[in-house]
Amino acid sequence: MSKLDLLAKKLDRSPALVATQAIEDFVRLEEWRVREIEAGLADAEAGDFASPEDVARIMARFAARTS
Repeated sequence: MSKLDLLAKKLDRSPALVATQAIEDFVRLEEWRVREIEAGLADAEAGDFASPEDVARIMARFAARTS
């Protein structure tokens, strides 16, 4: 029995439905990822970068969380 079949059985759904949902989720995630990359590139092309002070402040905040 395939992983898809096993999962479908555990979810009490057809393998086709599980596969369809997985594809839809993947497409939605990739669309979001592409939009975010494009937005980041547009910011970079516009020269919209964080200042060294902004980066240091953010890094300090993350460092405090992991300590």
